[in-house]
Amino acid sequence: MNLIRVGIWALGLALTATLTAPAAATAAEQPTVEERRLDLAVPQEILRRSGFDSVAPQFAAALRGARSYARARAVVVREGGALWRRAVERAQGRGPAGGDLSRDDDRPLYWARLGMTRELRSWEPEFGLSQEQRAALLGELERASRGQSAIRYPRGKGIKRILLTGFDPFTLDRDIRISNPSGATALALDGTVIETADGPARIETAVFPVRWQDFADGTVERTLRPYLKCVDLLTTVSQGRVGRFDVERTNGAWRGGFPDNDNLGSTGPVPVDDPATQPQWTTTTLPYERIVAADTGRFPVYDNTTVTEIPAGGTTPVVRPDGPTPGSVARAGGGGDYLSNEIAYRATLLRDRLGLHDTLPAGHVHTPVLQFGPGNTTEVTDPQFVRNRLDIIDQVRAILRTAG
Repeated sequence: MNLIRVGIWALGLALTATLTAPAAATAAEQPTVEERRLDLAVPQEILRRSGFDSVAPQFAAALRGARSYARARAVVVREGGALWRRAVERAQGRGPAGGDLSRDDDRPLYWARLGMTRELRSWEPEFGLSQEQRAALLGELERASRGQSAIRYPRGKGIKRILLTGFDPFTLDRDIRISNPSGATALALDGTVIETADGPARIETAVFPVRWQDFADGTVERTLRPYLKCVDLLTTVSQGRVGRFDVERTNGAWRGGFPDNDNLGSTGPVPVDDPATQPQWTTTTLPYERIVAADTGRFPVYDNTTVTEIPAGGTTPVVRPDGPTPGSVARAGGGGDYLSNEIAYRATLLRDRLGLHDTLPAGHVHTPVLQFGPGNTTEVTDPQFVRNRLDIIDQVRAILRTAG
């Protein structure tokens, strides 16, 4: 009997140890292609000259103080949200500039976020972190630091509601210095109020990554769906062509495969829920005629109706200057076949699936390419670069005022 009792006691200890042991931890992840660019001289200069070089070290210290997954999640949400607020406040002239880099610059947010995701990816806490838990924390950090979880509108009917989205810098292997004026616009306009012909309008914004997989995972729909039934205008914005704005009339259900910020490509139909009901094309409901006719700034604004399609019964792509023909298959919308076309397609498809096509003005605006001053091939900024970005921001604001 004593041997039996000892055996049962030992078995109980083993079961208790099994039940109370932490979840099996996985090894730290390697930095992504996007994160590895952080070690180059230009990102480090941008972080230093904006004061954002302290963000990742402070985040790492806060993570080290977390003694549980719940506490780690709280740290991630808090610090991610703080980064977004700091970037918005800097862009809007509140608080310290942190350095001599112009306040309108979107790049400090981008590079500081990557510093945070790299720290989180390499963190190995004592309590153990599963692959699923690490992925969940990374998702929380992305949403909080992009403003996606900070969209707030005042209650009541006395003010209109505008939702605007921007993008991270991209094509960084071509020029690591690149800034994205759509992201800068999102920072400059978040939480601001503009006067429209129908009264004041509150603008809320969010920024999206330039990564195919995030879009396939539903980041656009997850962010926008809670707000589309209560906003009065939705504008997705990205950098487009040199020297001009475009209101993109038609969006296509096709990915062209150009590499994203992780140097990964994706070619084929835009992956969405319920693909059996997926249309080849969606259209803008922005008041493009009024926008094009208005004097909104120094850059011309075009109603862009060009698409690339495979005509019904055909096999070869054809460029159509006046939009798609009946029964055609999409190969490029007015905004091309990259993620700017895809965010426009996803946003307007969501609008339509929610039954809002006839009531919600929604569509995509392409800004001019943000260019450095003549002869600048090495410096991270210059007066013309700043002036161009400020003019683009001001013109997007004027376009929203006109559209609203």
